[in-house]
Amino acid sequence: MIERSASYDVLIAGGGNAALCAAISARRAGVSVLVVESAPRFYRGGNTRHTRNMRCAHDEATATLSGPYTEDEFLDDLLRVTAGNTDEELAKMMIAESKEMLTWIAEQGVRFQPSLGGTLSLGRTNSFFLGGGRAMLNALYLTAEKLGVHVIYDAEVVGLHIEGNHFRSALVRHGGEDISFKAKAFIAASGGFEANLEWLREGWGSVADNFLIRGTPYNRGTVLKMLIENGAQQIGDPKQCHAVAIDARAPKFDGGIITRLDCVVFGIVVNQQGQRFYDEGEDVWPKRYAIWGRLVAAQPNQIAYIIFDAPTLELFMPSLFPPVRAATIEELADKLGLDRATLSGTVNGFNAAVLPGTFDPATLDDCRTHGLEPDKTHWARRIETAPFYAYPVRPGITFTYLGVRVDRQARIVMTDGRQSANMFAAGEIMAGNVLGQGYAAGIGMTIGSVFGRVAGREAAALLSTRSLPLEAV
Repeated sequence: MIERSASYDVLIAGGGNAALCAAISARRAGVSVLVVESAPRFYRGGNTRHTRNMRCAHDEATATLSGPYTEDEFLDDLLRVTAGNTDEELAKMMIAESKEMLTWIAEQGVRFQPSLGGTLSLGRTNSFFLGGGRAMLNALYLTAEKLGVHVIYDAEVVGLHIEGNHFRSALVRHGGEDISFKAKAFIAASGGFEANLEWLREGWGSVADNFLIRGTPYNRGTVLKMLIENGAQQIGDPKQCHAVAIDARAPKFDGGIITRLDCVVFGIVVNQQGQRFYDEGEDVWPKRYAIWGRLVAAQPNQIAYIIFDAPTLELFMPSLFPPVRAATIEELADKLGLDRATLSGTVNGFNAAVLPGTFDPATLDDCRTHGLEPDKTHWARRIETAPFYAYPVRPGITFTYLGVRVDRQARIVMTDGRQSANMFAAGEIMAGNVLGQGYAAGIGMTIGSVFGRVAGREAAALLSTRSLPLEAV
């Protein structure tokens, strides 16, 4: 039952990892908290439902991590994948705060599984949730509810009453009615705008029509747009996003992690003309998988095909859909609708360019090609053992990087450079502060949990210093 006359210390828009970390952090500091989640209860949690792990700095091996991952190494990885397009001060703060997150998250009931080996190369750097993202969310919700956090589902924030740099109230649509909630502080943790196809078209043009949205259909950027319209400083490029190559047979929305393909590094990728267009072996998969969505988006009709042979089939985690299989490359071309001679020529040319080397799927090996444009720099092996396989792939958008600028307290910064009086942001809605471009596995969860915890903590600290009644905030 919703108390229409109730007012809260902190109102949080969103219901995923960032929102729950903010809610728990604020509630543990002694303030009252309302979480407004636009999705139904079953689909709560935004893109966190589809996650598996988070990346945090740590100084030594643990029960769930195979070795140390220092702050300097984390920063180096972030600078490399973003090509330096990050707020380095905020990035360093996030990485330093991340060292406490694995312990803090576990204290909220989240459980982790033993470290993973294999070709994902994440056993040292990333902690995997036991039961995946949904189990992680369930644990956070259980803790939040036990602490007395109030949650409303099927409730979209459709209006923000902001005066200058002060948040006053939020208009929440629930059950066909619009209800106004006052609060002394506001935390925006409602995700990006990846499910808003009209907004995607503004940046990408008509090619966005061929994008698949691998994340939640509820992230439409409503709160983000209202914040920007009310003077929050915008950060990031509307075309920058976490975009991976996913199975082209995936649903338009909410396909999640099981539609991602991890086999690019072990095969070749061709476009609709049957031609390669990028170095498939540039780096280990967790540091390069998120560039492939953008690469495929630049190809004709925004589609490409991963080609490999029998020895590769057991080297990667399969997609939900089986690969296309054929006895010959020519037959494979027929099944994919590609020109027989062109695909055969591409594969033969690749095979002829492969140099001798020692194949090692877990490290940057010395198997490469010479004389191609582009060359493949690692994991290059001849594609010659039948049966031959292919996966069709399209750009799969997980979340967008355009967002609001924040400071070290997760406080929203206004267009005039002032710190907002009582508005904070965490998660995808401010990810562009850290991710100007590129991605490395698990960083999205790091951004959400660290800035969520900081936002909740700082919102509570702000309120503890105030003696003004709600009406005067």
